[in-house]
Order: sequence, then C-alpha cells, then structure tokens
Amino acid sequence: MCRIFGYFNAAVTPHAMRTVAALQRHGGPDATGVTRGPGWGLGNNRLAVVGLDGGQQPYGRGGPVQVVFNGEIYNHEELRRRLEALGHVVPDRCDGSVLPALYLEYGDEFTEHLDGMYALALLDTRGTVPRMLLATDHIGMKPLYCRWDAAARSLYFSSELPALLGFGTAGARVRESALNAFLSTRTPFGTRTMYEDVEVLEPGTTWVCELGGVPRVRRREPHLPVAQEGPGGDGFTVARQVRRTLRHEVGRLLEADVPVAVVTSGGLDSSLVTALAAEYGLQHTFTLAYRGSWPSDERHFARAVSDRARTVHHEVEIDPAGFPALLEETVWHLGQPNADPIALSTHALFRAIRETGFTVALTGDGADEVFGGYERMRLAVKRAAAGADWVPGYLDALSAVPAALRDRLYTDAYRAHVAADPALPAAASEDLLHGPGTVLDRITRFELEQRLPAYHLRRVDHLSMASAVEARLPFCQRSVLSLGRPLPDHRRIQDGQVKRTLYAAAAGLLPDAVLSRPKQPFTLPVTAMLRPGTPLWEYARDLLAPGRTAAAGRLDPLAVDALFAAQAEHPDDTASLALWALLVHEVWDEQFRRSPRGFGKAGTVPGTAPLAVAA
Repeated sequence: MCRIFGYFNAAVTPHAMRTVAALQRHGGPDATGVTRGPGWGLGNNRLAVVGLDGGQQPYGRGGPVQVVFNGEIYNHEELRRRLEALGHVVPDRCDGSVLPALYLEYGDEFTEHLDGMYALALLDTRGTVPRMLLATDHIGMKPLYCRWDAAARSLYFSSELPALLGFGTAGARVRESALNAFLSTRTPFGTRTMYEDVEVLEPGTTWVCELGGVPRVRRREPHLPVAQEGPGGDGFTVARQVRRTLRHEVGRLLEADVPVAVVTSGGLDSSLVTALAAEYGLQHTFTLAYRGSWPSDERHFARAVSDRARTVHHEVEIDPAGFPALLEETVWHLGQPNADPIALSTHALFRAIRETGFTVALTGDGADEVFGGYERMRLAVKRAAAGADWVPGYLDALSAVPAALRDRLYTDAYRAHVAADPALPAAASEDLLHGPGTVLDRITRFELEQRLPAYHLRRVDHLSMASAVEARLPFCQRSVLSLGRPLPDHRRIQDGQVKRTLYAAAAGLLPDAVLSRPKQPFTLPVTAMLRPGTPLWEYARDLLAPGRTAAAGRLDPLAVDALFAAQAEHPDDTASLALWALLVHEVWDEQFRRSPRGFGKAGTVPGTAPLAVAA
C-alpha cells in the first residue's frame, strides 16, 4: 500500500516532486522512491504491508518497464509462480513486484489478471518514445487524481488531491457549479472534482498515452449486469453461498506481514466481518464513540459483537469539543468536500488504530450497495410498486440539502448558473431513470458505479491512509460482488426488510440484539451536536456569517441565517445536515480555493480539457 505520483510530457523540477511526495507522505511513511527521465517522472511513498524487506519502488527501476503502485494484489503469489514458470524473474515476494513482468507478458491486458485493489502508473520505454499507462481497480477502492493539459499534452497525477496541487499546475479554477453538485450528492460524482482541471479516473479504467500524443481511455469492464436470477436454490442455500464466499474473502484479506484489526461499528456489515475474521484467529476490534451522552450510540452493540467473537475490544472515544480542529484536518486530507458527518469519526478512528500499533484494518463498507441495505432503496421500491414517482424522494435522500431547500438557499445568479450544469453525470442519470432492469436494479447499479466510489471509497482511502492504515474491504471483492449483485429484488428487499440475504447469512454468527436491532447509519449525531451553546455551533456561525456567504455570491445570507434559526428552535436532521454541509464546504473553500472569492469572478484556465478522451 502506497501513495503514487508523477508526470508525463512535462517539465517538473526535483523540488516539485519532493513537494508532492511530502504532501502525501502520511500515507507512505516507510520509504520514498523517485525516478525521472526526459519529460517524465514517477514517485511513490511506501507503506510496507507485504514483503517488508523488498518492494522498493518504482518496481523495475532502471529497466524498460517501471511501475509505481498503490494497493494490494491478493493473488500475487499465484501470479509470481506463473510468471517464473514462463521465465520471468520477480525479485522479491512483495505483491507489487510482479507488475513489470506481468505487463511484459500480457501487455495492456495485464490488469485483467489482477485480483485486488489498486491504482498504478506504468512507464514503458521500449518504443521510439516513452509510453505511460494508468489503471484503477474494478470498483475504485484506490483513487487516482489527474490533470491532463490538452494544449501541452501533459499529464500530472497523484493518489491525493492536495498532493496533486503541489505540482503547481492544477487547481487554478474551482468549478463554479461544484457547490451545487456537492449539496446535491454530498460529494462530486463521476470523474469530476471541485476543480475544472482535475479529474478522477473511473473504476476499471486504463489510460494510455505515448509521449506527446493524445490519451486513449478504456473502461475495462462493462456496467454491472442486470439482476435476474442470481445464485440458484432457496433463500437458505443462497445465504449459505454468500456466507461461504465472504468467509473466504475475509480470510484472504487478513493475510499481511503487519498487525491486522477489524473496525466493528455494531451494525450488521462490520459485525459479520468481525465474526468471520474471528474464525481465523483475529484478536483486535475497534469502535468509535463520543464523549457524553448522544443519540444513536452503538458502542454496546459493538461490545456485544466483540464479546461473542472473543476479541480484545478497543473503544475509541472522542470529545466533540475538538470537532472544529478535527474538521479542518479531515477536510484537508479529503482534498474536497464530503458531507458525510462520519468523516470526522473515520479520521479519528483510523488514527487511533495506527497509534495502537495496527497497519491494516478490515471494514464493512460496500455491503449496503451490493445487498440492498439503504432505506432510500426500500422507499423507492415501495413507491414504484405503488405507481408513484420514486425519483424526487430518492434524489433528495442522496443529497446533503434537498432540492427545495437548495433552491431557497441559492442567489438568483447562482440558481440560474447551476440549472445548465446538472449535478449527476448525464449517462448515469439516464441509466438511473431509464436504464434496463427493475427500479432496484437501476438504483443498485447507480449506487455501486457512482456513489460508492465517490462518496465512500475515497473517504475511507484518504482518511485511513492519513494515519498510514490500509483499509481492506471484503464486500468490495469481485467474488462477493459477482455473487451479490445478480440477486433478484426479493433476495435483497422484500416486505419492508432490507439486505434479506445478508441477514440470513449472518444468522447464528451474531448476537440476537444485533440481528434484530433497527437499522441506522453509522454516523455522527450532528442534529444533537449542532445546537446553540456547542463548540460546533459557534464555529459554524462564525464561518457562515452573513458577510462571508454574501461575498461568495452563491448563497443568500438571509436564507442561511433562517436555517440557523430553524435549527436553534426545532432541531431536525434536514436543517442540521444542510448546515453541516455548508460548513464543510466553507472549510474546504478557505483551505483550497485559489481563485478570487466571489461567484463569477474567477479567471479561465487555458488549455485544459476533460481527461476522458474517447478511445
């Protein structure tokens, strides 16, 4: 697991490369490797997890094919045996060391042989001009941020957005519609970021370019299939298949040359991972709580799961008085706004995991998307079955601020501006509304392909690696996806119950109190914490003061003040999440905005174009 960075067909000084490396060294504190040539450079920050004595990057240094790699290849031993049988020399047992030989054997299709999570950059100098290849894993567990300058035909990339800004060439203009996209979907979806000139490679993407040429971008996998029949057999048989597959993946993901723990929130997903990991001898679990008495406290559920699994349980308690400082640190590591209040807790939890001596942690992320676990899914299916319009309610449930409230918050000028630039990528929106399959099938495809990578996986990656912890996600593995994704609707949601197959798979493994508890999101109780008299309230009032919001020109300061007044008088989830999202955006804006403040006043960025050039 590492952080990677580099450039292609550009002139970058060694100082700039050191700057970028320093900006993401927290994710790879064990070593830094850089190699440069005419017009290109590759670099990495290493977090040693497998093959601790080897694994120096770039892999293949000095040879015709060099690779920098972020992630884990779970089938690396099988690949090593195959490559050595074919005559290749793999220098050590680090998982990434197989990559140069794998490319030499299979060319651009080498990623088809990888089983794991990754983002990588490969330089091939065998031709008349150097050739750069970038690639990402099947679901986006390891993001890669890029700036492609179409006029100069140059590329800059890094694992983290703040590090990419260290090149000094990116982030010159904030996307003016990005605030609306953020409030509509809680973080930018698709390839977009908050910047006009920075994009994220989509999951399952291969990007290839010869020096001085135009890139070719290919999605390696088709869209996720329409659910039809799924695994054969009755509900019990299907649940048993899911349990067996998940048990296998948990076992694989526990393998490391460093200490491993599991994040146990007390909900179904992480609790099931915990129970299965305990079968392999896992000893340590972690959960997070807040000092004081707050709604939705899950610590007793997590403790019950730990007691049953007989693990050493670590309860990390954080003080809400420190949230303003923690929020600023969290937003910096994310590099762009994410409206999930749990981001603060995620950052604090992984920091505690690292401080306790662990480098790898398994989590339950991805289960809701695969097995139909969200309340918004259930309500959309229910409304569609009744012949009602399910779309507005579903989209509002995705948002940080519902559409009607967004309309009231915006100035006339900003409202008119964003009307021409929808928050959702056009293709994703079309597929969600009119694509093949049932309503639940279309929603599941949208959640897996759009929301999960942007909203969850980037957050987990950045905030775990902020403390040099590798997060591993059993529910995002190919075998679990291929088994869970084709399940028919009634195996996921029926008669008001969500995740039916996964609950059945967990039967007998978890305490009854966990299996029968009402589903609730693992989140920060922001409605209770964002109230007059709390440090968070005073901090929000200061950063969202009328003078500041008016100067930016996007928000109506009177409407923002009315939101504060409503939350003070009758606290509710809608108002509190809206204020939280506005606060997060303002913290980000203060830390990262480079253009002059004020809507419509920023200059243009010449020579930039979307990264995804058609093949």
